[in-house]
Amino acid sequence: MQIVALLRGVTPVGKNKIPKMSALVELLEQEGFQQVKSYIQSGNIILDTDLSHEEVSKKIHDVIKENIGADLSVIIKTKEDLKIALAENPFDDSYDYSRIHLVFTNDAIDEMKLEKVRHTVFFSEIFQEGTSCMYLYLPREAPKKKLNTNFLEKKLGITGTMRKANVIQHLFDMMDDAD
Repeated sequence: MQIVALLRGVTPVGKNKIPKMSALVELLEQEGFQQVKSYIQSGNIILDTDLSHEEVSKKIHDVIKENIGADLSVIIKTKEDLKIALAENPFDDSYDYSRIHLVFTNDAIDEMKLEKVRHTVFFSEIFQEGTSCMYLYLPREAPKKKLNTNFLEKKLGITGTMRKANVIQHLFDMMDDAD
């Protein structure tokens, strides 16, 4: 099965630095993953595996921790998850596509906590939830941005990772049509 692994919190410097995604691709291939590809330096990996999502997430986390030293959460999604996320995008063409972000999690979201987030005022920022992710519209002109992954993690009690909509589209396009 082909999946995408979204690494949470990859930074260009510091404790969560991944020096080269190509080196991580090699490490994952050595661990038995097949057809491993990466996209940009921010932690997007496509690979084939027969392992469960939980097993893949743990194995990738452990490989990174043991070989690179970064302690990163790994969010696992299928091509179908990405397809649904892109299709359910609540923002039409009147929104700047480059300012649309999607937040993915492996965790179940508590409905009561989600209800509180729905009623939070974000000024010009917009929050919407979908079937497979949460959507954020973060306009460039927004004052101090309140709506981000850290805010959602804290309020919802989840681990999540955020990607721009165009990155998710590119990852979807990179995945095989066989699934």
